[in-house]
Amino acid sequence: MQYLKTSALAILFLIISTLTHAQNVVSVNNTLKQGYFGKDVYLYQDVTNKLSFSKISQSPALFKASTLAVPNLGISPYNNWIKFRLINDSELDKVILDISNPIIDDADLYIVRGTQVDSVKSSNILPLRNKPYSHQFYLFNIPLKKGEAVDCYVRLKSTQQILAPLSLKTAQTIVPEISTTDTRSGIYLGIMLVMLLYNLFIYFTTKDKDYIVYCHYIFWVTLTQMTLLGYSHRFLWTDNVWLSKNMVIFCGVMSGVATIMFAKSFLHTKVIVPKLNIALNVTVGLYTIAMILLLSGNGVVAFQVVNPTAAIVSILLMVIATAAYRKKQASAKFFLISWSIFFTSILIFVFKDFNIVPYNLFTVHSVEIGSALEAVFLSFALANKINILKGEKEASQAEVLRTLQENERIVRMQNVMLESKVEERTHELNESLEDLKQAQSQLVESEKMASLGQLTAGIAHEINNPINFVTSNINPLKRDVEMILDVMSNIERVSQSDLSIAEKKKQIEDYKEEMDFDYLVMEIKHLIKGIYEGASRTAEIVKGLKIFSRLDEDDLKRADMNEGLDSTLVIANNLLNNRIKIIKEYAELPLIECYAGKLNQVFLNILSNGIYAVEKKFGDKEGGEILIKTENDDEDVTITIADNGIGMSEQTMKKIFEPFFTTKEVGEGTGLGMSIAYNTIKKHNGQIIVNSEVGKGTEFILKIPAIYDTKLV
Repeated sequence: MQYLKTSALAILFLIISTLTHAQNVVSVNNTLKQGYFGKDVYLYQDVTNKLSFSKISQSPALFKASTLAVPNLGISPYNNWIKFRLINDSELDKVILDISNPIIDDADLYIVRGTQVDSVKSSNILPLRNKPYSHQFYLFNIPLKKGEAVDCYVRLKSTQQILAPLSLKTAQTIVPEISTTDTRSGIYLGIMLVMLLYNLFIYFTTKDKDYIVYCHYIFWVTLTQMTLLGYSHRFLWTDNVWLSKNMVIFCGVMSGVATIMFAKSFLHTKVIVPKLNIALNVTVGLYTIAMILLLSGNGVVAFQVVNPTAAIVSILLMVIATAAYRKKQASAKFFLISWSIFFTSILIFVFKDFNIVPYNLFTVHSVEIGSALEAVFLSFALANKINILKGEKEASQAEVLRTLQENERIVRMQNVMLESKVEERTHELNESLEDLKQAQSQLVESEKMASLGQLTAGIAHEINNPINFVTSNINPLKRDVEMILDVMSNIERVSQSDLSIAEKKKQIEDYKEEMDFDYLVMEIKHLIKGIYEGASRTAEIVKGLKIFSRLDEDDLKRADMNEGLDSTLVIANNLLNNRIKIIKEYAELPLIECYAGKLNQVFLNILSNGIYAVEKKFGDKEGGEILIKTENDDEDVTITIADNGIGMSEQTMKKIFEPFFTTKEVGEGTGLGMSIAYNTIKKHNGQIIVNSEVGKGTEFILKIPAIYDTKLV
């Protein structure tokens, strides 16, 4: 029975072939075995884009037989028609037409059964959920009865080059085959992703810009391949019409520009081959034109610009890499090898479009294989570049060391030769320098002596009274002690005599009364108390002096500004002459980090100037006042020292902090006091503010940070 069925089908096939004037017939059985059946179809390009399907189907003479297993319909904005007659000589009731080219924009299938026409329209901008199979390939179901023959017409249109890989699949084979295709693409994507992440990690480690440029290149090459294979539309922009139609060209432009950027950076084309570098810049201009054309809606023209530009860039890079290798650029070898592999894969891919090499699994995926190998080799090239740069750095350091040693030898020789001349020429300079140092020392010593004079006078005045009090009590105390000792000796003599106890007591009492013993004891206590008070006062003055001088002033210490002001007043007390009233308004202050001795010197300089201004105004009269006020906030301690002296003019205030500026008479000041005060406050990151009015007085406001920040100094 099976033999009869097979014979009947063969006879039917023969009859149909005869009726169709020897037209090629696509046999389901044979096609399922042989793969692509492009040689059994007929082609027509409608350059008018106006012919309807009914007109096309009624004009068989328009079609010409295809000579390629995978027809190449070129690049055009026209409708391309493919016609074939399909006969079901199998046991199947349905076959699937597979057009495995996802970058075709539109694909429509018309199935003619006598007078009945069934049509299915599809496009690469159609969401996959609206297709019978959730895949980027064009897959059409063709229901066929056993032994049935139908005429099929396929309309293809695209802004890119149209290759039509036509094959038949069954419901049982289609899913495993597209799954295998996805797996192969997934492996490629995994390799490229690993290369991208690896080089990105190296970039963040070394900060070498070549790595980030290379990552940019890998990204666009990978995205281009994923777009050509249809995965970008499938997973990234399923619902975006513009991206689905144009991203092949867009990615082509971006990957081309990224390739040029990487080559220029890696091979240093501007230095190695400057003329060819200009040619690369021209190709970037061509890519820019293509992008403008694409964005303005001329996708076909843009694709026609991108393809030859890519070919020019490929050849240019081969020439540049060869030239760099000949010029002994070590990293050029890896680039030449990797680019040769990629360039070869592109040639294979292009050759298969023109049937120079067969259209098969290897040739279809040659660019993916080539780009993956290129990515690996270029990663090796970048790693090798680091080793080369390391070696060059070491060699450069060695050369620098040798040069320095040679320079040192030359300098030593020159020093020997020029020593006598230098001594002669520098003799006068040394004398001038010595004079300058001496003048500088004299100025500094002058300011020190001025301060020392005030300090000495203050100490002498303050210590003189308690010391005099002590010394004036010494002689009376000595006299009284001697008298006490006499009394004690007499008491001892009486106690050792042979008199009775009563007589001894009487003689001792009589002698004590004679010597006025009780008064002597009281007077000694009074004298000792006076000496004690004088010594205590002297100790307080010494303590104030120690606080003022701050022997540890070269160290940063925490100090109380109120205490520092009080110690300064002790030193300056003799200048007040009991005629100038000191008004103290102290707030409770935190200890601040400062050079306390230097700040005490600032206080003394300002107080001295204030006392001088008050005396100029009031003379020997009373009425002069100096206000000393302290405040604090969260960040600063504020010290205000104000007097009601003669004040300053605007012009004087502008110059007050200039070195050697003074309004005092000759011999009364060096003009360095306020300059030193300004620099000291500045060293503490503080501010010194002056407010003054002629005839009314002057106010100095010092703002000193509580925390000494060394970063701001």
